[in-house]
Amino acid sequence: MTKILFVCHGNICRSPMAEFVMKDLVEKKHLLNQFEIASCATHTDAIGCRPHRGTRERLALVGISTEGKKARLITRSDYDNYDYIVCMDEWNVYDVQRTFGGDPKGKVSMLLEHAGLNREVADPWYTGDFNKTYDDVYLGCTALLKKLID
Repeated sequence: MTKILFVCHGNICRSPMAEFVMKDLVEKKHLLNQFEIASCATHTDAIGCRPHRGTRERLALVGISTEGKKARLITRSDYDNYDYIVCMDEWNVYDVQRTFGGDPKGKVSMLLEHAGLNREVADPWYTGDFNKTYDDVYLGCTALLKKLID
């Protein structure tokens, strides 16, 4: 089983969007039993909160629900529990590596790296543009899944 953990600052916008987009992609390929997919936060700002309304509404447009999701904080044990720790931006990478004390097994990456891009996933917390975030997330998740199943 391949285990993927998506990470952003608060686990209410980008990382839950990536979690549920990836679950949807995997389900459509009938591979759900081969993957464990989750998301978490690097900071405590929104722990216990549902995904942002903008994330829920944007995903609903493509028939994806985030029902039952609550923001959770990353833990040191996540490093051992997941094969891929996929961050949305450079600050997330910094915070994750600080939490884990480094990345000796090379598990930490940025989502859009998997699509061959050297940039961060657009943050709708600041822009309000959940469409742009969705486009980035979909691109990155599609590329990551292709890499994993090829």
